[in-house]
Amino acid sequence: MKLINLHKDLEQTIKEAKRHNQKAQYQLYKKFAPKMLSVCRMYISDLHHAEDVMSSGFVKVFKNLKQYENKGSFEGWIRRIMVTTAIDFLRQQKKLEFSTDSFDQYEEVQMPGLTEWSVEELQKMIDELPEGYKLVFTMHVIEDYSHKAIAKTLNITEATSRSQLFKAKRMLKTKLQTIRSESHGQV
Repeated sequence: MKLINLHKDLEQTIKEAKRHNQKAQYQLYKKFAPKMLSVCRMYISDLHHAEDVMSSGFVKVFKNLKQYENKGSFEGWIRRIMVTTAIDFLRQQKKLEFSTDSFDQYEEVQMPGLTEWSVEELQKMIDELPEGYKLVFTMHVIEDYSHKAIAKTLNITEATSRSQLFKAKRMLKTKLQTIRSESHGQV
């Protein structure tokens, strides 16, 4: 019963926000901002820039709220806007470059167990990847975008998306193995 009420409350809040009710918009912002900041932070290393991108994303959310048709997850709809806004920011700040090496065969990159690292340590390693690698890795592994969707969103080929993911995984695996061996005194 409580879940149904929460869903109806969210539907009502969205309806009010569509009517430009600022209180309803603020309620939506308050509810979704922490998660959306995390989404922006996955793409943008600097917290202040990630906060700015999140704010810009919410402006787009409220500007385009009438386009949300109550189909699918509202949170997912907001999340897509945040991802697009983060990618636009990265395009403006830096020239996103994607190496175009093509591989006919990709060896499977088996990632080592990740339980020994904290989320912050893993995020730091992902942040250290070249922008193209980081972007494709985050979109594919964390956001579950297909290579076709990544290619369309970033205006690259599916082969380039696969290549960037392969290189990102290989680089992360090397970093993780290096850190593990250094921490176990096996330098």
